[in-house]
Amino acid sequence: MLKKSIITVSLTVALTAIASPAFSADINNGKTLHQAKCYQCHAEKSGLGNGDIIYTRADRKVKDPARLKFMVNMCNTELRLDLFPEDEADLVAYLNQQFYKFK
Repeated sequence: MLKKSIITVSLTVALTAIASPAFSADINNGKTLHQAKCYQCHAEKSGLGNGDIIYTRADRKVKDPARLKFMVNMCNTELRLDLFPEDEADLVAYLNQQFYKFK
């Protein structure tokens, strides 16, 4: 029971830190993560060797910030990228700044 409580408190603290206005995403870390963990896979998926096309194509799946967060989390989980929640937030911030421009 104590272990479950510790995990619950840890998750709550982590989620609060991410949701907090004081939390500031590191866009440079997001860019580094994108190059290391995302670009090559997206380049292969595009079939054109350009990993950025996936974000700018007309039929892109991401249409709002919530979907962007979902897709980053899904890739992290499905592909076992081993990103921490703060890394996901950094990656979302980078992708938003670079490609999506959501408010």
